[in-house]
Amino acid sequence: MSILSSTFRLLSLAALLLTVAPAAHAQGGLGGGRKGQRLGQLENAKIAFITNRVSLTQDQAQKFWPLYNEFSTRRRELNRSGRLLRRDVTDGMTDPEIRDNFNQAFAMRQQELNLEKEYFEKFQKAVSLRQVAQLFQAERDFTKEVIKRVAGAGGPPAIDTN
Repeated sequence: MSILSSTFRLLSLAALLLTVAPAAHAQGGLGGGRKGQRLGQLENAKIAFITNRVSLTQDQAQKFWPLYNEFSTRRRELNRSGRLLRRDVTDGMTDPEIRDNFNQAFAMRQQELNLEKEYFEKFQKAVSLRQVAQLFQAERDFTKEVIKRVAGAGGPPAIDTN
């Protein structure tokens, strides 16, 4: 697996974890308040982590977070569609059906790339180019930290935002 592919997968996991959190928290959790509380804590930790890493001023944060939330929502929708495509491949499919499924998955990945490019430009209207670069690095670092902690502790504990 290439570095770009693994980075994309890590970012997708973080996006999934953090974009599911608000919906789960608003609905009282996924089957229980404790799980929803953990997802809410994860979302809050990501916000604090990114705000700290990117050194957002209050003015920048007011412009940045609505854009970032919009970006996350759109990315989550694309990731969900992509997961459904990958899950659809079955032993009963013909070769043309499998090829079509892959072509759809490739198109979905292209849409994700286009979305990142679109928001790369939009983010620069709220924060500096350097801060945009720091944002993408902070997302990767946060995802790595979440994976490390989940694998080591069986659940997402509080994440140090410094």
